Amino acid sequence: MTVQLHDFLKEAEKKKAFPEVIAYHRIDGPGSSLDLSEFQQAFWKLPHIPEQDDPAVKWTCNLPRTVGITIDTGTRVEAHPFDPGRIGIKSVEYKTEVSASLGEVIPVKENWLLKILEIFDLSGVMFVLKNLKEGLHSSGLGGSSAAATGVCILANELAGRPFSKIQLIAMASRIEQDFGVSITGTQEQSNVLFGGVTDYVWFPWGIPGCPDTGYGSSMRFELITPQDYHKLEERMAIFHSGYSRLSTEVNIAWRNALRAEEGYKHHFKKMEVAYRFREGLRLQKWSHVLDSMVKYRKIRTKLCMDYMGGSMDLLERAESHNCTAFPLGAGGGGGVLLFSPDPESLESLRGDLQGIYREIPFKIRSKGYEINNRL
Repeated sequence: MTVQLHDFLKEAEKKKAFPEVIAYHRIDGPGSSLDLSEFQQAFWKLPHIPEQDDPAVKWTCNLPRTVGITIDTGTRVEAHPFDPGRIGIKSVEYKTEVSASLGEVIPVKENWLLKILEIFDLSGVMFVLKNLKEGLHSSGLGGSSAAATGVCILANELAGRPFSKIQLIAMASRIEQDFGVSITGTQEQSNVLFGGVTDYVWFPWGIPGCPDTGYGSSMRFELITPQDYHKLEERMAIFHSGYSRLSTEVNIAWRNALRAEEGYKHHFKKMEVAYRFREGLRLQKWSHVLDSMVKYRKIRTKLCMDYMGGSMDLLERAESHNCTAFPLGAGGGGGVLLFSPDPESLESLRGDLQGIYREIPFKIRSKGYEINNRL
């Protein structure tokens, strides 16, 4: 049944209280790209899940996983009143706007977010999207996926919450990929729904013994609690390389490598390194975190040289300060994560980079999204 929102949103407009969702970005690391559907399926095998587990969850070490670190950059999605019987999407940063009558949204790339509104049978509403911080296009922080997930969450809220979190993850991922917007998996979407510093172990066909799960499902483990976020924050920084590159180009190279024997072997090594990264964070063994970032970066570079495009100078400067550099997302430009086990070394590096590269300041968040001004 169509959800008519025009009149409700007109009242919200008078109160200057539009319903909104803020969807936050994530920092990834070793394990990035293992959330892509092809990689989940290629490396997943039915595990023996013990009845009583230990914090190390060693039984997961050979399963595809990704660690997400939620940060306070992201996208604000507001619901504004629109013509009755019509729906619309407006992006402030990209200066784009699309709209259509309900039931007439053609499944083409530019309509990817508009189709989500039609899926929920909403009417008389335009979603307005705006980044919380400027200049973050193609920064490897999962921006497009966070935006799609934010649209799904707000639409779900306005429609009376018909879908679960896992269903919203699957919807946001499939719409973005199937409409040709980007090659994406489930890590950015899961980060928005669950937040924090979280280890996601992927289950592409659902969790065994849990019949209501499917694509988008994961087992999740909190690695660092909020009271210890400062310990990680003082060892990490994000700087923009000054180059932008569509993540799809690098992801295609990795997908092609997955289908070749030598490339498959390199990709397979990622699970062990991602597990070491997970354990380094959980145990706060910062040298293990650095070691896993270096090893994962080297594997990715062997698979696609363009991964380090625009980032080599940052890497050289980082290593001269006993730090390392890890291009975020698919790499090839955009944001670069800098890390050191020693906070003083990172501060020294930060001083060296001032005036040369733009820093993207951040704080870690325990939640991946906020809902404000519910109708």
